[in-house]
Amino acid sequence: MYSFDQRSSFRQPTIVAFAQGDVNGDGILDNVYLTGQKPNGTENPFTTEITLVVQDGKTKEFYRVPLASNAGYEPALFLGDFTGDRVDDILISINSGGSGGFYFYYIYSFLNNEAHEIFNYETFNDQYLYDVMYENNYKVLVTNQTLNTSFIIDISNRGEDYLSEIYSAGGKLKAPVQGFVSGLNTAYPIDFNGDGVYELFAFQRIAGRYNADGLGVVQTPLTWNGKEFVIYNDFQYVAILGTSNP
Repeated sequence: MYSFDQRSSFRQPTIVAFAQGDVNGDGILDNVYLTGQKPNGTENPFTTEITLVVQDGKTKEFYRVPLASNAGYEPALFLGDFTGDRVDDILISINSGGSGGFYFYYIYSFLNNEAHEIFNYETFNDQYLYDVMYENNYKVLVTNQTLNTSFIIDISNRGEDYLSEIYSAGGKLKAPVQGFVSGLNTAYPIDFNGDGVYELFAFQRIAGRYNADGLGVVQTPLTWNGKEFVIYNDFQYVAILGTSNP
């Protein structure tokens, strides 16, 4: 059994997010919480020891699920059916607070009061490998090695100061330049085909010579295939950032 004390305390967990839905499949609304610890007497929004807690709506019993990445900002919950069993799953998001704009994401199925992790942001990050290479004529080639697919980004509008550091006259590279695709930045639950089952739309930044040198965003729609999340309709997308650097 798990109890809550909402008084300000470093040692006592505080409720930092709450949602209601039938997550165990018995047709009765359950209470879903994220709890965490904050320094006593401060307004610091940083939260540590973030934990998923589910209260069975029928028995009132509490279940605790520890998270591997359990510290950050703005912990949030979303309940929705990702697997197609017509029972709500639990999507957890936590802002890492780092300069790269990363979030920690987990999805849990809690059918029959048993927690099963069905999405983990670290697993997603390791699943797809990318190359980002600058090419002649103000082009950047983004290659997904895992899927053997490529995208070309035109950076000719980035501004003379930016381009002159990389290219000589006529658009020839002065030296090899390599960028990178970040880990998972953000992910959104979206029901793409309107069937009541959510997909997960994942976004990763494409960076050039350094992290703040944004070139675009890799967009990956993911759907549950009964065993794992896979790319929806086998299509991945790249969005180009429209702003130019002086």
